[in-house]
Amino acid sequence: MISNILWDFDGVIIDSLAIRDYGFREIFRSFDNEDIEKLIKYHNLNGGLSRFHKINYFFNTILKQEIGRNEIWQYADKFTQIMRQSLSDKKYLINDTVNFIKNNYKKYNFHIVSGSEHNELNFLCQKLDLSQYFISINGSPTPKNQLIKNLLESYNYNINQTILIGDSINDYEAASINKIGFYGFNNENLKDKSKIYIEDWNNLII
Repeated sequence: MISNILWDFDGVIIDSLAIRDYGFREIFRSFDNEDIEKLIKYHNLNGGLSRFHKINYFFNTILKQEIGRNEIWQYADKFTQIMRQSLSDKKYLINDTVNFIKNNYKKYNFHIVSGSEHNELNFLCQKLDLSQYFISINGSPTPKNQLIKNLLESYNYNINQTILIGDSINDYEAASINKIGFYGFNNENLKDKSKIYIEDWNNLII
């Protein structure tokens, strides 16, 4: 029986993809557009990875340049400012998901594990009136597989009673590393990797 549900945030609880795209284009607007679009493509294929990883990837892999930790944090901070301004609007919430959360948070132990920056994530959940439905809200720069490991250990959760709901291959991989079940959502490429693929929250049986 499932007792513990870990939630991805972007693409599962909030429809933020276009805003995240905009954020990367803004912080790198002084760079060549072709290089920026390579990053956007990578970003869209790797939704579960943090902005810290993607900023580093942009410089190291796309531009073939070194970038220091402090500079990564400077770009990440600019990205966070854009996200705080843009994603505080409830119009971006995925209503079917939020309704499921509101109707079931007393039945399960809910936690968020996200590639979004930790402080920004908690800020947004507070602004969007979501915080009260989750025991904890956890974000980057800690990688998602480590966030899950930490939760399993801290709360002494049984892996057979714990699942992750996510929308990216990185979510699936993080669940697999920690030997917990994976329920895919909002990405049909995950159908063959999901224990259950969620198409209708109203008829979902956990």
